[in-house]
Amino acid sequence: MRIGELADKVGVSTKTVRYYESVGLLTEPERTASGYRDYDVDAVERLRFVRDAKSTGLTLSEIVSVLELKTAGERSCEHSRELLERHVREIDEQLKSLRNTRKALLALSERAEELDPNSCTDPNRCQVISSVE
Repeated sequence: MRIGELADKVGVSTKTVRYYESVGLLTEPERTASGYRDYDVDAVERLRFVRDAKSTGLTLSEIVSVLELKTAGERSCEHSRELLERHVREIDEQLKSLRNTRKALLALSERAEELDPNSCTDPNRCQVISSVE
């Protein structure tokens, strides 16, 4: 099948297929006599895996590492689990940071309610956001 048909079956762009091929996520397909890429059915399954793995938050290099294990005939479950657990820890850290930021923003918002807008005379700073010194 040609690149456009492959892209349509998986729901990605042809540009994405070419890029994934260039970074080794997809093997370079055979070419037709006229030079068109000719993908086989395995390319559909591999591209679906890449798309699905990317949707979990795995980076392309992490996906390559999983596929390298599979290509070498090794099991990838433990490696994949470790990658996913690391991403969960990173998300937990981001959530903690976002909660702290939210708390600080709420404090500033409450501060704004107590300030007199008429006392805001500095043309370069907002009294709500400026630190208290």
